[in-house]
Amino acid sequence: QLQASGGGWVQAGDSLRLSCAASGRTFSGNTMGWFRQVPGKEREFVAVINWSDNRTTYADSVKGRFTISRDNAKNTVYLQMNILKPEDTAQYYCAASSKVLGGPLLYIKSVYDYWGQGIQVTVSS
Repeated sequence: QLQASGGGWVQAGDSLRLSCAASGRTFSGNTMGWFRQVPGKEREFVAVINWSDNRTTYADSVKGRFTISRDNAKNTVYLQMNILKPEDTAQYYCAASSKVLGGPLLYIKSVYDYWGQGIQVTVSS
C-alpha cells in the first residue's frame, strides 16, 4: 500500500514536498515515483527513482525544479517541488513497480503495479 501526503495550495514560485510511504512490503530493488493528472488529460510521468542504485529520471517539464529522493529506513519516497508554476497544478499520484524499470518503460503508467491515492497540488499565479 502506498500512502501519499503533502499536497496543498501555494503561490507560483513557492515550494512543496510530497511524501509517499510504502507499507505492507518493501520496495528495495524496485522503481518508485510520481505521476500527475489534470482533468481531461492523461496521467503523465513526473519523476522516478530506482531503489537499488538511486538513479533518477525526470520529465523535461520539471527538471531543475523537482527532486526525487528516498529514505530506506522509512520506506518512503519524497518529491521536493521548487519554483512551482501554475501548470504544475494537478492530482499527484505515487506509483511503484514490483521490479526495476528502465528506458521507455519508466514513462508507461500501466507498468506500475501499485498506486497511492491522488493528492491535490494547486499553484496560483
